[in-house]
Order: sequence, then C-alpha cells, then structure tokens
Amino acid sequence: MRKWMSVPVSALVLLLAAPAWADKAQDDEMAQMQRQLNKEVMERPFLAEEPEKVEAYIQEASKKHIKPLEYTGKHWQAGYTCHDLLRYSWHEYRNCSYYHHYYGRYYPYP
Repeated sequence: MRKWMSVPVSALVLLLAAPAWADKAQDDEMAQMQRQLNKEVMERPFLAEEPEKVEAYIQEASKKHIKPLEYTGKHWQAGYTCHDLLRYSWHEYRNCSYYHHYYGRYYPYP
C-alpha cells in the first residue's frame, strides 16, 4: 500500500514544481530582454528639449510673423516655466518657448 501512495505523491511534487521551473525560465528571458532594451536605450543620446528644433521653429515662425496661440492645455500651473511642460508634451514645450520668445513672458495663469 505504501508503494502505491508514493507514486501519486511523486506525481504531485512534479506537478507543483513544473510551474516553478517555467517561471524561472520566463524570469530569465524577461531579464535578458530588459537588459537588451536598456542597452539599446542607453546607446542613443537623449535630449528632450531638442534646442536646435525649438530654435529653428522660433526663427521660422518669427520670419512668417506668426502670432503664438494662447495656451489651451490643462497642464499650465502657477510657478511653471516652459521646461515644466516638457514632461507632458514636447509640442507644448516648443509652443511655450515661442510664446515666451514672442511676448517676453510666460502664459497667464488660469
């Protein structure tokens, strides 16, 4: 009787251990993918402001005498500068920089 009980117990141990082995393999694969992604990201230079593009936009808009639009987004707060908008949108940052260049002040506060 004891011999027959050891078979189901052994099978139960194998069934319970199999997901752990699969999880370990999946964790290793995910860690390798994350390392590869980190490597790719770190190889590229990152400058969110892109000052050359902003300056080119400002010069082009100034040449064409385009009046900057008033801010219509929902992120502008008291004490903010254009740089604070960069966390929300590069376009908002660029437009704020042009507004500041054109008027010499930041957007009015809501």
